[in-house]
Amino acid sequence: MASLVFRGQTVFPDRVADATVVVRADRIDSVLAAGAAVEGDIRLVDAGDGFICPGFIDLHVHGGDGSDFMDGTAEAFRAALKCHARHGTTRLAATTTVARHDQILATLDQARQFRLHPEPRGARVLGAHFYGPYFRYEARGAHPGGPIRPPVEHEFLQYLEYADDLVTATVAPEVTGAKEFVLACTERGVRTNVGHSWATFQQMTDAVGWGVRHVDHLFCAMSDKSKLRQFQMYPMQGGVLEATLYYDELTTEVIADGRHLDAGLLKLALKIKGADRLALVTDTSRALDMPDGPYVIGPLDGGEPLIKRDNVGLMPDGSALASSASGMDHMVRTFLQLTERPLWEVVRMASLTPARIAGCADRCGSLERGKQADIVVLNQDLTVRQVFIDGVEI
Repeated sequence: MASLVFRGQTVFPDRVADATVVVRADRIDSVLAAGAAVEGDIRLVDAGDGFICPGFIDLHVHGGDGSDFMDGTAEAFRAALKCHARHGTTRLAATTTVARHDQILATLDQARQFRLHPEPRGARVLGAHFYGPYFRYEARGAHPGGPIRPPVEHEFLQYLEYADDLVTATVAPEVTGAKEFVLACTERGVRTNVGHSWATFQQMTDAVGWGVRHVDHLFCAMSDKSKLRQFQMYPMQGGVLEATLYYDELTTEVIADGRHLDAGLLKLALKIKGADRLALVTDTSRALDMPDGPYVIGPLDGGEPLIKRDNVGLMPDGSALASSASGMDHMVRTFLQLTERPLWEVVRMASLTPARIAGCADRCGSLERGKQADIVVLNQDLTVRQVFIDGVEI
């Protein structure tokens, strides 16, 4: 079998440099100097004036190409996984939504099946991001309110039967049962997040003590001092936002589609958290790569309506955002444009940083010897030219 040899400007976690990346079977065999001789039967991939990048990793993603992971079917998973691979995402956490118990279980089961038996033409499933129903009702955002409920042991233990297939699990720490849920997750090796929460700074401090280490979509569906002042005139107190920026223990993520957050907020997040604690996510719905019009976030049976317009998801009345409608390649280009940061730093936030957050940086997330050969070749304008997963062009 011929070795794959990639030549050109290569994006490493700390620089961009001309290099030669040699792939044998499904692994990176070596990273050599530019122009280094490689013996044996080879297939050359020359990036030209483009870039050789590690595959993108998405920790918060709901679907694409008309399908949502919460549809709970193999067909929906295949469509969404193929869609995201086109945008350079090589591994992802299939993210659930607020829904009925049986619907969540169906999606967790599909995540297990696709983790163990990958779709050969699509992104690989790291596992599931358990996201809802354990939200604060008032902070539900674009999720349906009816199925929101507090964590109770007899239910969440059924979800934790899929612990080996859970990348992360989200909870609002102020809801009854949150501590018990976080501790049960931690005991089973499942990382926990805060999301869709109006927690106070003190409640966030408690959550960090329980073991929470990540916060979903910074600035979105979370409390801050202005929101909490509605309930307590003085002294003013911080919320999820302030605690996320304060605690070094907490990593977080941003939706860098240019619609959710402006340049100032993206720069603020990066300045305070740094590229090793800030990941890019898509949080995209089934509307990705679909025309403008009405869609549903979550399962078709019981999901919440949204409208795709102006390249973003909106609530039907246009009053609020409702997920993104862009792939990870767009997030990289937009973050780069709005913040003017180096390419290697922005790509790291879409690859190695999420790999570290997910606990899989030993095997993916950067172009290093021994890691899985997930490689994306970008054109000079950072559009996707070729995608390789486990050393196979898809």
